[in-house]
This record gives sequence, C-alpha cells and structure tokens, in this order.
Amino acid sequence: MLMVAVILLIAGSAAAQDKGWEVPAKAKAMKPTENLADKSVIADGKAVWYKHCKACHGSKGLGDGPKGAMLKADPGDFSSAKFQAQTDGTLYYKTITGKGEMPAYAKKITNEDDRWALVAYMRSLKK
Repeated sequence: MLMVAVILLIAGSAAAQDKGWEVPAKAKAMKPTENLADKSVIADGKAVWYKHCKACHGSKGLGDGPKGAMLKADPGDFSSAKFQAQTDGTLYYKTITGKGEMPAYAKKITNEDDRWALVAYMRSLKK
C-alpha cells in the first residue's frame, strides 16, 4: 500500500511539473519581429545568452551551468524536442516574465530585438 502511495505521489508530482507554466494564448501566438534563422540575429542572441542565461542553463542550454546545480528546479534541456516544441511567443513570454527561480528579464533585457534574438539563439540549440 505504501509503495502505491509513493508511486502516485511521484506520478502526480511529475504531472504537475509538466503542466507548470501557464502562458496566455496571446503570448503563445506572438510572432517574432526578427528573422530567427538569420545568423547575425542568432549571434546577437548568443551574446545575450552568455550575459544572462549561461550561468544556470549552460553554454548549450543543457541546464548544466554552474548556478544551475544550486537550483531546486531543473533548469531544463533547451535542446530537447519538448522544449523546442514550444512556440516562439511562449519562449519570449517565459524569458521576460519569469517564474519561481527563473528571474523575469523584462527590466534586464529591454530591447525588443535582443529579446527575439535570444529566442533565435534558443532555437539554435535544438538537437
């Protein structure tokens, strides 16, 4: 009986983490103002990434940055199909609004082009 309770607790916890972040439909539908496939845009995004994201998410978005190990939440694998399946607007929204241990970057990354360049760099991390 105890084993069943533990399995249900773990399954429920995993489902809750999966659901996680509620993103408004309007944000999900946002379209980039930059060409996310443009190499110069990706390079700009990489510079923003190295300044603001690398410490937790690692150089290649694998969640293996030095600060990532200190977090309670998993910093995630940005190269995964699950991560990459999110809309561009969703990635933008999550980056700018933050949640829990993920800080909001609205005041740190104020330039709209830089925000979308960061999304472009995240897209370049896919396997």
